[in-house]
Amino acid sequence: MSRPLKIGLTCYPSVGGSGILASALGEELARRGHEIHFISYERPFRIAIDATRVFFHPVVVNGYDLFKYPDYTLPLSVKMAEVSRDHQLDILHVHYAVPHATAAILALEMLPPEQRPKVITTLHGTDTTLLGADPGYGPAVRHALERSDAVTAVSRFLERETHRVLGPATDIEVIHNFFSPRPLGRPRDDVRRELGLRDEETLLVHLSNLRPVKRIDRLLETIARLQPRDRFKLLVLAGGDFNAFNDDVRRLGIEDMILVRQNVFEIEDYLNAADLGLFTSDSESFCLSILEAMAFGVPSVSTAVGGIPEVIDHDVNGLLVPSAAPDDLARAVESLVADPKKRATLGEAAREKARTAFSADKIVSEYEAFYRRVSGK
Repeated sequence: MSRPLKIGLTCYPSVGGSGILASALGEELARRGHEIHFISYERPFRIAIDATRVFFHPVVVNGYDLFKYPDYTLPLSVKMAEVSRDHQLDILHVHYAVPHATAAILALEMLPPEQRPKVITTLHGTDTTLLGADPGYGPAVRHALERSDAVTAVSRFLERETHRVLGPATDIEVIHNFFSPRPLGRPRDDVRRELGLRDEETLLVHLSNLRPVKRIDRLLETIARLQPRDRFKLLVLAGGDFNAFNDDVRRLGIEDMILVRQNVFEIEDYLNAADLGLFTSDSESFCLSILEAMAFGVPSVSTAVGGIPEVIDHDVNGLLVPSAAPDDLARAVESLVADPKKRATLGEAAREKARTAFSADKIVSEYEAFYRRVSGK
């Protein structure tokens, strides 16, 4: 029997797909007997404090007057080296190339060869599509990938895009995202009552960190075009400050249609209360939020961008809208509201794909096998 691995995980601990995925991966690996060490400036918000075999090592960032901006990479690398040495890590699995892979590679230089863990870098999108194309960051991203012992990406789209932007030198293993829902805390009817919904109202749900690429302006324009307006509500589970969009909400006259909950831990209760997902991004590497909705039998209407077509099979478990025009997105939503039977069929197909293609059992097993192959253990 293979011995358990000791794995260091570094991610952004805030609300966002990469942090959520890394947190869930750590918890699932710990359940399988591995020893997990999170290294970050804050504890990932979805990690239970009393989780077995899960440890958190905080990185202290000092704001020395010498630096115009506080530096994170150097103290992170020092903490990575310290944890690797003290706990004899087999793997440092970092999510995002910059600054996390950069720090991991620097950490290795602080350790004697026999104490160096293998570095695995997982790309989630922005580190390739945005920073990789920036001449001020691109060479550092490329260097981090070339020096990593292995690289993974969360979609085939991101694999292709990384090679297009940074060149074909680095082999990339595609391991998709997964979602393992937590038990429900409240019945669907209770949540809908909390949200003030009438029985005949359709609840649309959107989950994101509200970054510009998510196109919240397009999302709101789409909501404003839905007819009849009094039959729809949009619930935004926001991983950022929604106040920046209040002027748009007032301008469009949709104040009564918008519900906002920020930094929600128990997203499962709200997803279980929803009827449809709505996503209007300009680009996505995978879109974990769509998968989270699928797990509850909630099909989504989405722009057909990036890796989303790897998650949504058009007219099978959701609808893809190639034009990205608010009018077309709104018509797609209305078509499913007008056809409850089709919506239910898409929802069941969505639940089944989440259960089979993107389950924790499947994807975490892929990571486990990948770890052992890279580490030789």
